[in-house]
Amino acid sequence: MNSSEKKVRLTAGDVELTVGPQDGCRIESLIVGGTELLRQGERFGCFPMAPWCGRTENGLFRSGADTYVLPINAAPHAIHGTVRDRAWRTARHSATEAVFTCELTDPWPWPGTVTQMVELTEDSLTLRMGVETQENSFPAQAGWHPWFRRTLGDSEVRIGFEPAWQEERGEDHLPTGRRIDPLPGPWDDCFGMPGGVDVTLTWPGLLELTVASREEWVVVYDEQAEAVCVEPQTGPPNGLNTHPRLVTLVDPLETATTWTWRRL
Repeated sequence: MNSSEKKVRLTAGDVELTVGPQDGCRIESLIVGGTELLRQGERFGCFPMAPWCGRTENGLFRSGADTYVLPINAAPHAIHGTVRDRAWRTARHSATEAVFTCELTDPWPWPGTVTQMVELTEDSLTLRMGVETQENSFPAQAGWHPWFRRTLGDSEVRIGFEPAWQEERGEDHLPTGRRIDPLPGPWDDCFGMPGGVDVTLTWPGLLELTVASREEWVVVYDEQAEAVCVEPQTGPPNGLNTHPRLVTLVDPLETATTWTWRRL
């Protein structure tokens, strides 16, 4: 069994975390005090999104004078990047920290490397991601897509956050380019938090968990009965077309998120 096939388990006190490098470097499990916080299943847990986040319109994006085509995996769009479908390599790990890498190859037009770093403590999880080019510059996005269990025991989650705006969503599920006052849920929507992402999930009587990031975009998805998603990311959906961030040899794309929790 090579390094990309082994699950990596981190522990800190009564907190246990499991990463599956062979399954898109997905965090498969996060157990706090004996309670699993993430929805289980091969497409759930928490996966990294790169080199784009959310939907890219019709699988097409432009860079300079050229148009590039991505595989359609959420018709009619391309969704959530490529690295969640790749086997990653475990570069190193200890009891509480791990580093993983994944090469960007076809269907992404440019060679590059994505790195995910995971650090666990008794009351927090910090995730860091870097996107580097090996040759030419290219636009990219990065972020995370966690699936938190809606209900822990008999306690149903409450979502608390104060965004400055909501990206208006069109019938094609893409932002229209207009910013509107935040609407009540249920949501499958992108919100702007220019002071940094700060979303609190509370399971009354059990646990409070805050998702924070220096980034100003977060997608909140709570249309399923089983789970809710809080997705910090470096740009809005379709951002390869509307809000591109250029990755160069001297300026990689770097982002991070920290989850902190406390027992209630």
